[in-house]
Amino acid sequence: MQTLQFDVSGMTCGGCTLIVQRMLSKLDGVSHAEVSLRPGMAIVVTDPARITRAQIESTIAGLGYPAKVCPAEHD
Repeated sequence: MQTLQFDVSGMTCGGCTLIVQRMLSKLDGVSHAEVSLRPGMAIVVTDPARITRAQIESTIAGLGYPAKVCPAEHD
């Protein structure tokens, strides 16, 4: 398992965080997702053999919230 942290921008309320968290939790390869409004952040525990960082970023961005993996979280 791998834990990734993403900077997520554009979220303005608790509803935004719930939407992102629920969608991430449904992805194949994600075992846990925690999203917080302040700071705009998502912590995602994944199976890297089943899902990539880019797929997670794309999923969050598809909901209208630009996301980028934090540089300290990968090589």
